[in-house]
Amino acid sequence: MPSASRTIEIDVSPDDLMAVITDFQCYPDFIPEMVSAKIVRQTGDIWEVAFGIHVVRRLDYTLKLKKMSPTRVEWSLVKGVFKANNGSWQLTPLDGGSRTKAEYTVDIKVGMFLPGSLVRSLVGKSLPNMLDKFKERAESR
Repeated sequence: MPSASRTIEIDVSPDDLMAVITDFQCYPDFIPEMVSAKIVRQTGDIWEVAFGIHVVRRLDYTLKLKKMSPTRVEWSLVKGVFKANNGSWQLTPLDGGSRTKAEYTVDIKVGMFLPGSLVRSLVGKSLPNMLDKFKERAESR
């Protein structure tokens, strides 16, 4: 059951970072492994999003994401190649709100169709790179 938690500081407000985090359909524009992201359903601050990523091979899955507060998003797996994919973003304002500490946590359980080594690579190696991409995207807006 690979899980990981990483923290990064970003030079934008929590509101500006949250705008990037919840702009799911734009993920393929700045995350190289992300080949597709489509909002299937949205009700207020709850989204069902179908994602496609390419890490060795294409992996498709759908998550239910919920904005719990102005500084927290949580998700869980609806369907796809994993048995479970749960996680969250927790944003903490720094320097009077002009900067943000962002903590990204994910817990993935492997399905029968996915080798554990692939998931460990996805969680352990791709996660720091992905956070850097969110930082670059938020700071360039």
